[in-house]
Amino acid sequence: MKSKLLLIILAAFLSLHSKAETASKTAPKTPKIKVACVGNSITAGAGIKNRDKDSYPMMLGQMLGKEYDVRNFGVSGRTMLQKGNSYMKEKAYKQALDFQPDILIVKLGTNDTNPSFWKYKSEYSKDMLTMLQAFRQKSPSVKIYLCYPVKINGERLNARDKVITKEIIPMINKVAGQVDAQVIDLHTPTENMPENFVDELHPNEQGAHVLAKVIYKALTGKETAHEIQPFPGLKGKWKGYERYDFTYKNKAAIVVRPKKALEGNPWIWRPAFFGSFAYADEALLKEGFHVVYYDLTHQYGCPGSIKAGTDFYNNMVSQYRLSSKVTLEGISRGGYYALQWAIAHPEKVACIYLDNPVCDMFSWPGKQREKLWKDFLKLWQLDETITPETFKGNPIHHLQALAEQKVPILAVCGDSDKVVPFAENMKLVRDAYVKLGGPVELIIKPGADHHPHSLEKPEPIVDFIIRHQPDYQKKQHYNMRGSLANSFIRFEKERKGRVAFFGGSITEMRGWRNMIQDQLKQRFPFTEFDFVDAGIPSTGTTPHAFRMENDVLSRGDIDLLFIEGAVNDHTNGFSPRDQIRGMEGVVRHALTANPHTDIIMLHFVYEPFLQMFPKGQTPDVILNHERVANHYLIPSINCAQEVSERIEDKEFTWKEFGGVHPKWFGHKFYAADIQALWNEMWSLPENCTRQPHEIPAKALDKYSYTNGKFVDLKEARIEKGWSILSSWQPKEKTGTRKGFVDVPMLYSDTPGATFTYSFKGKAVGLFMACGPYSGIIEYSIDGKEFRKLDTFTKWSKGLYLPWLYVLDSELDSQKTHKLTVRISKDKNAKSKGTECVIRNLVINE
Repeated sequence: MKSKLLLIILAAFLSLHSKAETASKTAPKTPKIKVACVGNSITAGAGIKNRDKDSYPMMLGQMLGKEYDVRNFGVSGRTMLQKGNSYMKEKAYKQALDFQPDILIVKLGTNDTNPSFWKYKSEYSKDMLTMLQAFRQKSPSVKIYLCYPVKINGERLNARDKVITKEIIPMINKVAGQVDAQVIDLHTPTENMPENFVDELHPNEQGAHVLAKVIYKALTGKETAHEIQPFPGLKGKWKGYERYDFTYKNKAAIVVRPKKALEGNPWIWRPAFFGSFAYADEALLKEGFHVVYYDLTHQYGCPGSIKAGTDFYNNMVSQYRLSSKVTLEGISRGGYYALQWAIAHPEKVACIYLDNPVCDMFSWPGKQREKLWKDFLKLWQLDETITPETFKGNPIHHLQALAEQKVPILAVCGDSDKVVPFAENMKLVRDAYVKLGGPVELIIKPGADHHPHSLEKPEPIVDFIIRHQPDYQKKQHYNMRGSLANSFIRFEKERKGRVAFFGGSITEMRGWRNMIQDQLKQRFPFTEFDFVDAGIPSTGTTPHAFRMENDVLSRGDIDLLFIEGAVNDHTNGFSPRDQIRGMEGVVRHALTANPHTDIIMLHFVYEPFLQMFPKGQTPDVILNHERVANHYLIPSINCAQEVSERIEDKEFTWKEFGGVHPKWFGHKFYAADIQALWNEMWSLPENCTRQPHEIPAKALDKYSYTNGKFVDLKEARIEKGWSILSSWQPKEKTGTRKGFVDVPMLYSDTPGATFTYSFKGKAVGLFMACGPYSGIIEYSIDGKEFRKLDTFTKWSKGLYLPWLYVLDSELDSQKTHKLTVRISKDKNAKSKGTECVIRNLVINE
């Protein structure tokens, strides 16, 4: 009932939206007041970096607002005198006449003061009258404003300024009276402000701002609080952010500015449907992106529109310092344009976000939409004889350029889209792009039609866009070794996949693991995945190696294995030797069990690591794990170094990141690193067959825990004082770890209690739960002198910590050995008892 109600509400919304669009198209518009600014280089904006924004006519338009259409018809070096460099001989003069302005602002005279022109001064007033009469003939009701030339600063041209004050200004006053024009004094306000001139003649942005304010007051009778804008056009609001509406090369443009821009000024560019289903745009504004629109909606991605878009892009980058790598956003037919522009300029694209995109003009608009189809043919200069076989303009024919640059694409699509069918559009592009080695993700909305677009909770879209920005990627640290082709083939071609996540609490908790599982489904939306969640808090590579068989390999062949252990190997005090033996044990065991397994090694971060990287030091544990990665040619990701650098650069604090157990925000960096590695390493090889990884004949350490495994507790021979509890519980309410409570345990709390275990292998140990009552054990191997082991850890006071003790790791694997374990009468002063809780006996065969 609830879902049916939602559908009714949505249908009503879309109906109203459609009616509103129709109404907006048919409702009569109040004509704007047309203002023509005629003049020389000062009007044109010479000496101003961005004339489209900061010339005085453009700033005047900003001040006057949306009811006015202010055009700049200035031409540098031109005179009023027709025997000089006459303005009336210019194309701009004809364009100004054809504009038929309601208000005419004339600012000429500065260049006329040049002695080579001023010798014809007797004709100045006559030529001025000629110009003004021409405008009156075109626009009889035009209101004319004649401006005094600005002050010429400096002694070098002082004589020319005297010409202005003594001769030109009186002529302007006389003509103004003859034609019923008003006069605007721009000479007096520009006195004593040489700092606002780039030379002695041309005002800079601040000087032009003064001119615009003076003219504004003359036109309206009001003062203005206007300030120089970061973008041209009319300033307004959108979703609480500054919005600027302007026209660029006769096409509508909009820029929405974030409150605080990210480093590098990233931006997302929509070529169609500004503000429609803009959940991602609004979220990106909060993150520090500029949201930009340039209206190419009805251009169908034709070659001329690509050129126009490139001109606009160049303007945004050069004039407004937006990132040279743009994010393209293509909704519906806007997707067709986004793909076409990206194909033309792959080096300029950070990533592409598409939403139910048109990818084939024969699917949409198609001949069934006759008018749109004819528009498409006209813009592409095609005739009716064109067929899908002969038209090679669709993006699918040109994806190679994007794939070579590895431009990432994310598409959100409804699988029931009737307007732009998924199977005829994005599905084909996705499959073709994957074959070419391009990174592409797909979010499919089951049962969804063409509308609504986007995601109301746009986090996956926003995260995708953020992690593909150049300034974000600069701090990512990964080493590409070997190959990840096997998992790619398995997921893409065979459409099956088993992925194991092997680590400690950072892996076990909700975070990067969940994100990566979702992102795998986006990269391979037609694949059936089996995820093996094998994280156990507090465990490092030594326990990983011994639990590999039971917790991971028992699920079947692993296609992709993530392994991490640096934080726990370091904090738990494992020696460099054990760090190698543990990590190599996992890697070699995995590859021996299935040589086609792809492995990615991760190095996470905690406080001590943050103190090392700024000093140029890499933690030894990471170096030791990297030795294993190098030996077995496994790609690795140094997340710890990245987080350290970002904190050093004050992108966020350690607290904001979330500490050793990151917040959701912190986990995003780990997931983004993995995605970056995938983008670089995932592609289909030519033969499309999986190849076994080469396993080095010689291990780094011959005693590595390569054949580690659990042993059934029943193999322990109990002599006295021990028992196997079928479902162990702690004596009192104390913290426990999943898998280490309510499970069988070999248990005793009696001093002198003894058991023995006979085995063949290189190593033997105990996997225990060490809590508030943990005692001291004594153990002997092969009848040798007993050694003591205190199992009360620094965390045991409030937690039964999973802890694996290797009692001996360098035994002769060909011989049968005997382990004897007994509980000592001695105890740790901090412990409440003498208990020993063993979940597993372990050996390395």
